[in-house]
Amino acid sequence: MAAYSVFLRKSVRDDIESIPKRDRKNILARIAALSTEPRSYGCEKLSDQERYRVRQGRYRIVYSIQDDELTVWVIKVGHRKDVYR
Repeated sequence: MAAYSVFLRKSVRDDIESIPKRDRKNILARIAALSTEPRSYGCEKLSDQERYRVRQGRYRIVYSIQDDELTVWVIKVGHRKDVYR
């Protein structure tokens, strides 16, 4: 399987900076894992959107996959209550 390139929206960098360091490391590892398997076990397709979400502890990572370009764009990272606003 080909590796995907993972890109973060500028707002995601701000989201990650606001997360405590102990959780940030795991979230970044989970984002990096999207490059090898963007539709891994535990990911869910969001209804009515071409987006997916995966859990990392109490946080959610929302992203889109472009198979034709082999890219993954991380759109939002946040606490489970804040991600869907």
